[in-house]
Amino acid sequence: MSERAARKETANVVWSGSWVSERLGVELVGNGEPEGDGELRELLGLALRRNPKRAHLLVSNVLGKHVPQRPSVVYGTGFELGRRVRELLGDDAARRAVVLGYAETATGLGHAVADGLGVAPYLHSTRRPVEGVARAGGFEESHSHATSHLLLPEDPTLLGGVGDGGCAGEPLVLVDDEFSTGNTVLNTIRALHELYPRDRYVIVALVDMRSAADRGRLAELAEEIGARVDLVARGTGTIRLPDDVLEKGQALVAAHEPTQAAAEAGAGAPVPQRPADGPCTRVELEWPADVPDGGRHGFTPAHRAALESALPAMATRMAEALGADTRRVLVLGFEELMYAPLRLGTALEERTDAEVRYSTTTRSPVLAVDDPGYAIRSRLVFPAHDNPADGPGDRFAYNVAGAGFDAVVVVVDSVADTPELHAPGGLLVELAAHTSHVLLAVVPSYVPSYAPTPAPERQETPMLPEPLRGPAFSSYAPDEVGWLLQDLSDTELEAPTEEREEAIQSGGAHYAESLPVEYQPSAQYQELFKAALDLSAARIARAVGVVTETVLAERTPRPVLVSLARAGTPVGVLMRRWAQHRHGLDLPHYAVSIVRGRGIDANALRWLAAHHDPADVVFVDGWTGKGAITRELSAALAEFEGFDPEIAVLADPGGCVRTYGTREDFLIPSACLNSTASGLISRTVLRSDLVGPDDYHGAKFYRELADSDVSGHFLDTVAAYFDEVVDAVDAEVKELLTADRAPTWDGWAAVERISEEYGIHDVNLVKPGVGETTRVLLRRVPWKILAKRGAGADLEHIRLLAEQRGVPVEEVDGLPYTCVGLIHPKYTRGATGADGKSVASQ
Repeated sequence: MSERAARKETANVVWSGSWVSERLGVELVGNGEPEGDGELRELLGLALRRNPKRAHLLVSNVLGKHVPQRPSVVYGTGFELGRRVRELLGDDAARRAVVLGYAETATGLGHAVADGLGVAPYLHSTRRPVEGVARAGGFEESHSHATSHLLLPEDPTLLGGVGDGGCAGEPLVLVDDEFSTGNTVLNTIRALHELYPRDRYVIVALVDMRSAADRGRLAELAEEIGARVDLVARGTGTIRLPDDVLEKGQALVAAHEPTQAAAEAGAGAPVPQRPADGPCTRVELEWPADVPDGGRHGFTPAHRAALESALPAMATRMAEALGADTRRVLVLGFEELMYAPLRLGTALEERTDAEVRYSTTTRSPVLAVDDPGYAIRSRLVFPAHDNPADGPGDRFAYNVAGAGFDAVVVVVDSVADTPELHAPGGLLVELAAHTSHVLLAVVPSYVPSYAPTPAPERQETPMLPEPLRGPAFSSYAPDEVGWLLQDLSDTELEAPTEEREEAIQSGGAHYAESLPVEYQPSAQYQELFKAALDLSAARIARAVGVVTETVLAERTPRPVLVSLARAGTPVGVLMRRWAQHRHGLDLPHYAVSIVRGRGIDANALRWLAAHHDPADVVFVDGWTGKGAITRELSAALAEFEGFDPEIAVLADPGGCVRTYGTREDFLIPSACLNSTASGLISRTVLRSDLVGPDDYHGAKFYRELADSDVSGHFLDTVAAYFDEVVDAVDAEVKELLTADRAPTWDGWAAVERISEEYGIHDVNLVKPGVGETTRVLLRRVPWKILAKRGAGADLEHIRLLAEQRGVPVEEVDGLPYTCVGLIHPKYTRGATGADGKSVASQ
């Protein structure tokens, strides 16, 4: 069916965005042409999703992801965009071009665009690591639930070019389904331009919905890198959002999720009788052995020609398996595997009288509402069935249940043809409740003919999982931080404080092998936290700005922020927010574990090195005390090439680092509380029976404390002062960049002096600074608190905690810190002795 015929078919039908538009006030506005609004509505519907930054979802009617559409319409739309790109480039430049599509949504669209060019090789990004295949690049997608994109071409020169000219004369064509902000494209061009600089980029999308400001950012990038950047889109417009759209959207989702869950629990007609051998019929496609299943490792014009010649026979086998009585059939692809099922669908349209539609499964969770004015009418939920690198999780098929298909052809690659696919609750069984005939067609997963040999130390190392993200792990938004940790939430790890202290100091246990019982603040203490935050928010915002601008100026213009969990994590989130607010940068941010005496999580470093340039990694912490973690990190990184051991901290009262926001010892309110100010995540855990040699260190997510969580409030309160402190930040950074900031290690000398003066004789029982003193009172057995004489509001929470625990506060003169906490030296030196090997970070 032609695009015009498809348009006629949808005429006089309720717009599939009207339900959201009426309730949220969301408007799609065309490009100013008389028919602009109508064309956008033909291309797009609207749905809702739970997302702290964007309530709505633009749902394409011609992409073949969420909405079943005729394969010829889906393929024809992408093919025509490819034709337009070829006209733009001209034949000579088109022959030198490379087309890159985005996983998972645009893998099929990008392939169709490459077909339209006809002469260009194709590659799509992937979230599936492939053992033995070298990574040629990667980038981040900030608004996605799963952000890391890998580039794994079989031909190592595909992106980089060869010869003296490099890839300067080879245009790169980037294909995505939509542009909402353009952040993903900006991230991609910056990341790839550093590795493979070229003089021309073409960006292709079904719809361009960027604001005027976002359009300006792309033009600024083009000027910055000295390259031409063109844009080709099927439709152009903007989306108007009322100020309260996030709150209204979240309320709508919360109101309708219980109805959706109930409908899914009792959904579907009774399952028809099935043959004894299972709920589906296998179709042997006889896929050509020399043709890749898609563009994960590259797809050349020669591959395209081989596939075209094989498609008619494969479609005939599908048609025969369907039978002559089939009237309405869905070809259902699988996540990134979009192109193979799409082309099988276009070929099937030519081989059968049945009505053929096409869509694919997806990772993306979207609310379903059974209303003709809503784009997602129904959803099927089933477990992942391809052993994904980031662990198990739910997957979805939209607008399939209740759509009246009397047959569904499921197309997966061989990696995804697992027992989970066929098991009760799996995709095939779920589909069987909604159609009378389920067929399964398996495309062999392509294995590159060669793969660069991995480094010897990595050859037998298992694939590491992707970072954990909120809301499944932590209360932070998924794009704020990825936790390179394993979830130990269901493990009992807490012990009474006195028992832990005795075990630690007697040498019977390591500090990182258990967790203190989470401190539950009194109403009075919570009020102190709020007052402290109001008092210090502007000062923290200024320090955040100073340390972030210093990193951007001195370390790297595209830092990968890696915070030391957990005290460093709120600081890393705030630095990321500053870079985004001030410079429009979407910086990757991860949290890793480091344990005193045992070093940093080596598996987390392996993952970082596989996904980012180690030279871009900037380690972030909250504050320094006596500099123990600074020394620990430097020693730990000696075994890993490329990482810079210098930590960037918000506050450096110990004089231990060069990159800091301030050297004042003042109250950072996130130190007042434990998990409830740090995304509801515990301190990290390292115990041999829980953390194996190929595991990340562990931590717990305290979901049950959600009612007390102030993590988001802390971040939002500080970020609200960013604009106010910009001028002060600029002035301070200008001065700092020319100043002598060499570490003085004054803090270490002071700790040694205090240890001897108070007869402790163990520097590990002396915790200097407001943050460390707070930890002593919350997590250890405190002996006494030394307070700088005249210290004011920064110590109000310290005095309250000390009073609650019966700990004396002694005011002293000549203290280089605002306060110092002394752990009770009641026990033998043992495990917290002078070697310090049982004191864990953060």
